[in-house]
Amino acid sequence: MSYCSVARGHPIHGPYHDTEYGFPLRGDDALFERLVLEINQAGLSWLTILKKRDAFRAAYDGFSVERVASYDDAERARLLADAGIVRNRLKVNAAIENARRILALRAAHGGFADWLDANVRDETGRLRDRDSWRRLFKRTFVFTGGEIVNEFLVSTGYLPGAHDESCPVGARLRSESTLVPSA
Repeated sequence: MSYCSVARGHPIHGPYHDTEYGFPLRGDDALFERLVLEINQAGLSWLTILKKRDAFRAAYDGFSVERVASYDDAERARLLADAGIVRNRLKVNAAIENARRILALRAAHGGFADWLDANVRDETGRLRDRDSWRRLFKRTFVFTGGEIVNEFLVSTGYLPGAHDESCPVGARLRSESTLVPSA
């Protein structure tokens, strides 16, 4: 069953599907939020993560890359004690480390979206496929397995497949040409 089918009429999945899923993101904080949420979803349902989203935003200072990158042991302990989020040491550590890596991407590329855009094509000039993206993320970030990378890229419009052909949201995205260019 596709996400389009699951989301239709659902009070939580529906709004996310209709206004965010597969829509391109550009800001570092917005992309960082999606990456953190996808990492935290590993082993859990997406519904669980969406229900905890506001708690995640509060716990991670609105997903401010700068603030999270500066977290120390006290902040790490605070996150691990926060019952509103997923209290998994590996996932908390990944969020902090990945924020630091996004700051490094800013220095080298101008931002997370700029880095993504610069890597849409692989070293041979071909559009990067899922496996190539997975390898690139594994070299660049922590706690980014194949499914996490795939869902992050599909949900942010960098890979196709977010919506069924018959989905009105997908049709709207395609007609508005809002998908990330495959430049």
